[in-house]
Amino acid sequence: QVQLVESGGGLVQPGGSLRLSCVASGSIARINNVGWYRQAPGKERELVAVVTRLRTTNYEDSVKGRFTISRDDAKNTVYLQMNSLKPEDTAVYYCNADILTTRALNVNYWGKGTLVTVSS
Repeated sequence: QVQLVESGGGLVQPGGSLRLSCVASGSIARINNVGWYRQAPGKERELVAVVTRLRTTNYEDSVKGRFTISRDDAKNTVYLQMNSLKPEDTAVYYCNADILTTRALNVNYWGKGTLVTVSS
């Protein structure tokens, strides 16, 4: 089994910064694409940023220039650095990963999410 655990959420003022972490553990042979998603109250879940195994990145338009996704494969961890936060960034942020397990299965996993609240 594989688990994804997010951390780093919290309350921050507009213009502030947070760094989210997503740590994968369990029967992992290789971590492929990893994405950060968010879901605001009353809205659908949306993709915020994605990083491939080759470290290619892509971002949702509203976070370009403010958010940075990165990965540390030695630690099985993916980060989301969020700067210049706005109230509209308030949401539960979820980590999603495509993982090759030690049983040679390609499986998609979700974490349980971490809440980010941007408010003065």
